[in-house]
Amino acid sequence: MIECMARARLVALVAPASLAAVLAVAQVNTNESSAHREFLNRLVAAAIERTHHSVRYVPAYVKIPYPGGDVPADTGVCTDEVIRAYRAVGVDLQKEVHEDMQRNFSAYPFRWRWLSWRPDANIDHRRVPNLMVFFSRKGEKLAITSRAEDYTPGDLVTWDLAGNLPHIGIVVDQRSASGRYMIVHNIGQGPRMEDVLFNWKIAGHYRYFGPPARR
Repeated sequence: MIECMARARLVALVAPASLAAVLAVAQVNTNESSAHREFLNRLVAAAIERTHHSVRYVPAYVKIPYPGGDVPADTGVCTDEVIRAYRAVGVDLQKEVHEDMQRNFSAYPFRWRWLSWRPDANIDHRRVPNLMVFFSRKGEKLAITSRAEDYTPGDLVTWDLAGNLPHIGIVVDQRSASGRYMIVHNIGQGPRMEDVLFNWKIAGHYRYFGPPARR
């Protein structure tokens, strides 16, 4: 009996502290989830805004400033629309990809694909396979499924087109007549919002909220 009473007193003393810790963690998770939702909302808005721009599909190598560099505003490829949408919400993929490649160059498909032997801030972030590695390393790598509901606004999707040609787009919050969320992408006719999620073989599915806040 005495042992049971002592145990009850211990539980009474410990439980409030444990509950406070649980509540604190829950509050942090709630705040983080709220911040992530807000970030994705802004990213989606930025992606949709890109569809109002006239962009010629020009895949040429271009020397650009670093950081914050961009090819001429009226030109670009599929990756440039993703880069521009992220830059509109304060994330410079040129800088983030380049810094990760400097530290972890062997993780990227440099030798077999482009015969590149060192990072190149002019082009590395503009290559879909590099973005796939980067988003896998620094973001969330999500399941590839045939269920449209698994792809939500703010998600990044990559595809393998005919001839092993990679492509990338951003899922946005506008639905097509099919009920699926549409994709903002540039496949040769400038940035457009279209129902193309399952038009090609999906090769990657990611979510990226930008780099951790630097303190």
